[in-house]
Amino acid sequence: MLYNLNVFAMQNASDTNSSLVFIILMFAIMFAILYFIVIRPQQKQQKNHNELIAALKKGDNVILTSGIIGKIYTVENDIISLEVSDKIRIKILKNSVQAINNIQKLNIK
Repeated sequence: MLYNLNVFAMQNASDTNSSLVFIILMFAIMFAILYFIVIRPQQKQQKNHNELIAALKKGDNVILTSGIIGKIYTVENDIISLEVSDKIRIKILKNSVQAINNIQKLNIK
């Protein structure tokens, strides 16, 4: 009888260890899936946006995240002077630029 209890206890310990390994393996797989579906594409998008911000220069037609379209008048450290209409300029942060765009493609005069 005592022998049966020892065997039973050893089997439970073995099951607990394999169950723990399985749980850790499942968390690792879930993190890998999360990394490739969410984190990596976001990092890639952030890298592309940083390259876009670094490439801004005077005369570029840009679209802001707020939807404002204008032409870059001056570029300073983190601030851009954007000409939105004739002699109407606003100062914005570089990070608010969403895209560099050609206004002729948008059919805007």
